[in-house]
Amino acid sequence: MPSAVVSSQGAVTVLRFGRFAAMGTVAALILIAGVWASWGSAQHVMLTKGRESGTIEVARCGADTCSGPYTPLSAGSRPRESVVIEKNAAVRTGRTYTVVVKPGGDAVVRSGPAGVLYAWVPLGGALLLASVVVAGGLRRTRVAWVLAGSGIALLTAAFVTV
Repeated sequence: MPSAVVSSQGAVTVLRFGRFAAMGTVAALILIAGVWASWGSAQHVMLTKGRESGTIEVARCGADTCSGPYTPLSAGSRPRESVVIEKNAAVRTGRTYTVVVKPGGDAVVRSGPAGVLYAWVPLGGALLLASVVVAGGLRRTRVAWVLAGSGIALLTAAFVTV
């Protein structure tokens, strides 16, 4: 009879480890996806050395993008009649924004604190989602609160600055 108890405890331990490994993997993948989604824009905003920077005066907006003339601010940058910026809640016709030109085209992303925070918004969402997985699947409430607080802080800072 004692071997049945030991076997039952071993099965519970294996299942607990399996849950921990599976939920840990899911949480890690969510965070990696958030960094991956953010890095596409963040690299241009954060690593500006050698990149063209300037301003865009938004002249017209379509369904997904806005465009307008580009005025250079950095040495070696050339003026352009029209560059394209992603249309979002913070981009309005008639306003001027500081931007960085993405290499190999006429696409630009916002620069400065607002651009950095906006670029990392997908990570903020991933932090919130991962906090639910960590709290429910891993039963680590303190870590979950830290993740959720970080996500809320990032999203709030982006909302306020943009």
